[in-house]
Amino acid sequence: MLFRKREFTEEELIEGCLLNDRRCQEMLYRRFFPKMMSMVMRYAQDEQRGMEILNNGFLRVFKKLEQYKGIGSFEGWIRRIVYHAISDYYKKESRYLKFIVLDEKDRDVPTDALDQLYYDDIIQLVDALPEKSREVFKLHAIEGYTHEEIGALLGISDGTSKWHLSNARSQLKKSISKRYKSSYAG
Repeated sequence: MLFRKREFTEEELIEGCLLNDRRCQEMLYRRFFPKMMSMVMRYAQDEQRGMEILNNGFLRVFKKLEQYKGIGSFEGWIRRIVYHAISDYYKKESRYLKFIVLDEKDRDVPTDALDQLYYDDIIQLVDALPEKSREVFKLHAIEGYTHEEIGALLGISDGTSKWHLSNARSQLKKSISKRYKSSYAG
């Protein structure tokens, strides 16, 4: 007779992890590994670097788990922590924010323009976007949500999500080009 492993609820996994139960920690890691690795690999150049970043992210998840208050999506909470691990890795490694890759449509932005922008500059440009476009951009480009997931989260259609992403990228492209040109004008 084969015994199936019992599937733990999210709440049970969280509680077990808070009690330092290694089995629950492993199950939580395995449950969220595929989606988080997919997000990390959008920014990492290779799988080894991606694993390093992801493992640092999960280490932070386990260290900060008591801060999760059960408000909102647990997966979203993990995504934010893993995203910060990605951000910190690239800030430490290159001191520039190069991991927010613009779409192929945005390739006419001078390639060295991104090298001239520091992390805080990019965040400032993203924060200056209109609210919905900024929200969609962060969910899609940074946290890795699909347009279908974003539509469900924000109560908008997939097409509207795509429009907001396109609008955000277009505005970022203009802002980056404008900053690049002004830095070489003086």
